[in-house]
Amino acid sequence: MADIAGVIVSALSCICSTPTCNCIDQYRSFNDDVSELRRKLHSLTSRKQDIESGIQVVEARGVQMVRQEVQDWLKHAQDINVDVQAVLEKVQRVRWYKRAYLGKLVCRKINVVKGMLEKGSFPEGSFPEGLVIGGAPAREVIIPTENLVGEISTKEEIWGYLTGDEFGMIGVCGIGGVGKTTIMENVYNDLRKQTKFQKFLWVTVSHPLNVFELQKKIAGGMEETLSEDKEEKMRAAELMDIMGRRKFVLILDDVWDKFSLKDVGIPDPKAQNGCKVVVTSRSIEVCSYLQCKIVKVKPLSKEKSLKLFLDTVGDDISQVTGLEDILKLIVEECAGLPLAIVVIAASMRGVDDVNVWRNALTELRERVKGVNDWDDQIFQRLRFSFDRLDRLDIKKCFLYCSLFREDYEFFRTELIEGWIDDGLIDIDELGSRQKAYDRGHALLDKLMHDVVRDMAIKIIGPEFGYMVKELRGVANERGWAEDFRKLSLMAIHISELPAGLSLKCPSLSTLILSDNHISEIPKSFFEDMGTLKVLDLSRTDIETLPDSICDLENLSVLRLRGCQRLKCLPFLGKLRALKKLDLRGAGIEVVPQGMEILESLEYLNLFCRDLKDIPTGILPKLSSLQYLAVCYLGETSIKIDLEEVARLKKLEILECRLDGLHELNSFVSEFKNFQSLTAYGLVVGYGLRNEMQRITDEIFSYEWSEYRSCLQIKRWLEIKQLKIGGESMVLPDNLEDLWIEYMQNMTSRSLNKIVLLENATELRRCGMRRCEGIECVVELDSSSASSLCCPVLDKLEWLHIYHFPKLCVLVKVEGVATPPCIFSNLKVLYIDDCRKMRELLPLELLQALQNLEEIRVWNCAEMEEIIASSDSDASSDKFTFTFPKLRMLELVGLQKLKSICSAKGVKIYDSIEEIDICDCPELKRNPFQLPLLDNGQPSPPPHLTAIKIHTESEGWWESVEWDHPNAKNLLQPYLKYYD
Repeated sequence: MADIAGVIVSALSCICSTPTCNCIDQYRSFNDDVSELRRKLHSLTSRKQDIESGIQVVEARGVQMVRQEVQDWLKHAQDINVDVQAVLEKVQRVRWYKRAYLGKLVCRKINVVKGMLEKGSFPEGSFPEGLVIGGAPAREVIIPTENLVGEISTKEEIWGYLTGDEFGMIGVCGIGGVGKTTIMENVYNDLRKQTKFQKFLWVTVSHPLNVFELQKKIAGGMEETLSEDKEEKMRAAELMDIMGRRKFVLILDDVWDKFSLKDVGIPDPKAQNGCKVVVTSRSIEVCSYLQCKIVKVKPLSKEKSLKLFLDTVGDDISQVTGLEDILKLIVEECAGLPLAIVVIAASMRGVDDVNVWRNALTELRERVKGVNDWDDQIFQRLRFSFDRLDRLDIKKCFLYCSLFREDYEFFRTELIEGWIDDGLIDIDELGSRQKAYDRGHALLDKLMHDVVRDMAIKIIGPEFGYMVKELRGVANERGWAEDFRKLSLMAIHISELPAGLSLKCPSLSTLILSDNHISEIPKSFFEDMGTLKVLDLSRTDIETLPDSICDLENLSVLRLRGCQRLKCLPFLGKLRALKKLDLRGAGIEVVPQGMEILESLEYLNLFCRDLKDIPTGILPKLSSLQYLAVCYLGETSIKIDLEEVARLKKLEILECRLDGLHELNSFVSEFKNFQSLTAYGLVVGYGLRNEMQRITDEIFSYEWSEYRSCLQIKRWLEIKQLKIGGESMVLPDNLEDLWIEYMQNMTSRSLNKIVLLENATELRRCGMRRCEGIECVVELDSSSASSLCCPVLDKLEWLHIYHFPKLCVLVKVEGVATPPCIFSNLKVLYIDDCRKMRELLPLELLQALQNLEEIRVWNCAEMEEIIASSDSDASSDKFTFTFPKLRMLELVGLQKLKSICSAKGVKIYDSIEEIDICDCPELKRNPFQLPLLDNGQPSPPPHLTAIKIHTESEGWWESVEWDHPNAKNLLQPYLKYYD
């Protein structure tokens, strides 16, 4: 009766706003809706965790930051979680007559959560360009540094102010090129080893100062996001609250403009809050305005300047007869500036003709003669090295870097592709795309010394036809681009191009509009761009392209990477000069019309989340194709016909999915038919259908492909969720990188009996996860030890094993009198979630592991010993093995681990830099033996920087047993406790 009464009352209560039948339906379905909301919330929470796990996987490789849209999604997901939890709490105590009203709220929340799930579904949702981008907004990673060549006393002075309580604001001042940033990078890395601060942030400040961008970078470093729709003061208050929660050190690098900490939202660093802010600037006035304790960075002394010059140019040059005095005079002209010294020395490397050196001295003196402004003097010294570049194309490659925004950090391949697109590296001249990449890498090695972007921007102008705009809009500007050939409007916050706008650039060949919020391009925009060859609209909000783009008859490169709102393209058949079409991450659903006519097309990237198919017969018509990539992730992957691909006689690089094992074996056997193929990325099978796990899998695959490009890995293979039957798996003989996951129906207990590794003689990296039936990765006996593993595993440098539930040992050796020589080139060994393993490596294999640099073992609940040894080994001195290159030992979640190795002769202290121990309660013996001095006293490992212990294990340290009574006190300064 109460239930019926509740229906009546609740129906009457909502009759004014909702039809009665809807109210009754909502009441009756209330319990179902609440259950559905709980399920959706659980899915959202799992998805959030998966995305965060994917981010951790990527960030573990370093130097990347989470995309703003991903940060916003995570923050919104957390807010929704809190909101929905509050609704569910109301459900527990709501009265019957209010259920209809609350039912409507529950339904609304279901739709909200559903929308978030769809938005966060990668790659189907809103993250087609992945989770991270190359550069960090506010860095909290170890920064690769150069050798510190400045005065050590300057670093020590800064260090004293940072670790003391007297000054909260420190200003590091000095002229450009004197080494301010290099000093602070070294200080920053040392600070990261301390526990005084909870957050370490590094922000390169844009010039002119953009407060909103600065706020976003700082908030990103604090793992928070700011509301973009609030006014500046409200955002400042929001950031102030965020930063006020943590004890931080904030380094603001390269500050040119005066500003107020309060206006930005940075708390005033004082002794009370323990925070520090460091500003590096060329301007003492800026540092004084910010009330900094000023530290002046002075030029190098003559002696240190000469040493740095010789280190860069090569010590052998000082042996050239008659050069000593000239060399010293050139060093004097560098004015003690490390940047100028390194750049000029690099430009003279390999020159041993005294006459050339004497002429260089004359030119250098002439450049600074009569120049009074100090910044101009520095520029003239740097310009000297630029002018010494021996070819015009090399100079243009350097100047091309100026087209990127000031703090843009890019992959090497991205820059090289830009050089190729602009014709600065000529594929036709070199004969292949791979040779063009090789030329690009060689140029990068030659150019990427410490020449700053400012120098490139100063050089560009009418002589080279470059223009880089750093304004917020272009709508009201006229006539400023008429004479320019290359124009970059990258990331300058353009949200709209007014109707009828035409830039009138009759000589323009390159236009970069990427990373703006442009949603539409006026029809007239391209009217006066008849010479345009390169158009970059990547990562814009563009929804359609005007038909007028097809009138650009000289267009050879069209980059639309990450344009997720772009669903279709106009007819492309008129773009007969088009050589490159990059649609990676675009929202297109069908292959662009007219693409089959583009006989000049050399580069085609169709890695698009919504593209369902490539119609049969199109690919063979693209006879000039050198690069082809299609989507290979999960259920959205596109199947291509290998027979059609084999007809592309110029194809050098292929990234695609193969259906199964049979197709992989066919590819391997028919590889000789792919005559020009030098690089490939193949995915065999699919990722998991399980929704929560699939997201992480696809994130991993996408980001890992980008990471491989950084490592210059040309040939890789991913094998996903295959059911292995009687057919063995044959690998390509030139494979460099192999990733295997979710293998099912294993018929053998060892991987090397299923995967025929003997062909893969160039394999360098191997990762595996979730292979349910495997008991050991490599099983060796008298018949296999010599023939199988020496040629293959002897070259392996990187091995990652994750979640092998039945794995007992990594290598099993039976009936082999002489230990096989495997893993002799292994540098990184990472084992995670292998819960049956009792030991990692047999003692017999130690002699081969001389190149091992990192050992990371996580969550192996049964592991008792890292290096297995018998009772007789523990008491015997017959083994004397060291790990001469081991830098990192990381042990996490090893509940039963008792020792690294009980054998006395195994030592790992030679090169160890860091030891991380977390949740290893049974590890009572010290994890390494200390080296002994001549007097018999122990000495810390010479390269040790930190021993990191989980906070809960603080008592563990006190219980550790040591071979020497002084060992514990000796290592105490290196001990760091972490939450």
